[in-house]
Amino acid sequence: MILFMEPEASVIVESGMDLSSEQMAELRELAGSRDVPADVALRARIVLWSGEGRRRKDIAELAGVTPLTVDRCKARYAERGLAGLEEKRRGGPRTQVPPQVRARVIALTTMSPPAESGLTHWSTRTLADHLKRREGVSVSWHYVARIWREESLKPHRSGTFKISKDPAFAEEVADVVGLYLAPPGGAVVPSIDEKTQVQALDRTQPVLPVAFTAIEKRTHDYVRHGTTNLFAALNVTTGEVLGECKPNRNGASFLAFLKKAVKPHAGKEIHVVLDNLSTHTTPDVKAWLAKNPHVHFHFTPVGSSWLNQGEHDLRGGPPGGSAYRLVGQARRLRDPQRPLEHRRPGPVHPGDQQRRPRLRQQRLDHGQQGHRAVRRLQGEGRPQ
Repeated sequence: MILFMEPEASVIVESGMDLSSEQMAELRELAGSRDVPADVALRARIVLWSGEGRRRKDIAELAGVTPLTVDRCKARYAERGLAGLEEKRRGGPRTQVPPQVRARVIALTTMSPPAESGLTHWSTRTLADHLKRREGVSVSWHYVARIWREESLKPHRSGTFKISKDPAFAEEVADVVGLYLAPPGGAVVPSIDEKTQVQALDRTQPVLPVAFTAIEKRTHDYVRHGTTNLFAALNVTTGEVLGECKPNRNGASFLAFLKKAVKPHAGKEIHVVLDNLSTHTTPDVKAWLAKNPHVHFHFTPVGSSWLNQGEHDLRGGPPGGSAYRLVGQARRLRDPQRPLEHRRPGPVHPGDQQRRPRLRQQRLDHGQQGHRAVRRLQGEGRPQ
């Protein structure tokens, strides 16, 4: 009988294997199963063919493997049984950088650079250079960048924060958040905020529309139409926004907007969320609240206006429209009799077939006026 030495397992493997009927049945079931990986089924067939008395060379040809692989499968089955036919867990890649270096990179990232370096914050290259010059650790900036990505470290970015000194901070936060999450049944929760000193700017020429060979264009220079104050009320439940521009921000303007905001909800309990601006607590406002007991004020903590949902809505621009609408409102406040020149045509509704030809002609007229103005300016600047 011929003997073979298995190089990895260091065991003697015979050319044929003596298998019991139970072992043969298990191997046939494993080789024909669709629930096992293909490599496991192949090893089961190799052992099964060896138990049937086939030669080593013939088994290698049938399985499409080398004779050494045949010996290895037989040795693993003889040593561990069916468990030996499973794939061995391969070792992980060799660690290129010690864990101590990774920890040092993270620690330096979370600290400010040394004062003598003249740096305000780390970059991947400056941190790698610092480790090499000061600590004798040589790592690439790619490695530093990978650690930053894996640990979500962003030393190049900075933000701001505000700590409220309101002694009733916790109670007021719970009150406002409770209104957002679970408003009283049938009640309306508007969140009111103001955006002051908004500049109402307009272009000196009409906007040139999109053409086949040109994008939409507008002039660089603009005309100032003063400033305006934008009041907005966000219905936290429905997401509806009511906006209005006022020439100034005082208690009278706030009270007028408050009346307009609560008017559509007559007969309902109204819980208004707002900040601690002094115009919200004037004597006139307090007197009006006394006459309207169904309206309740809920103030955000001092220094915590970020709890006001209306403020978040104002950060994205004027609610319910573009800057053109804001400019129009500012003009009316400045001079109600002044016509609104340079107003951009409104959107075309899909079913408004009668408006389309008029809108198209209006755009063409605007484009022709713009081109004539450009040619006129070019002619004036041409030397005589």
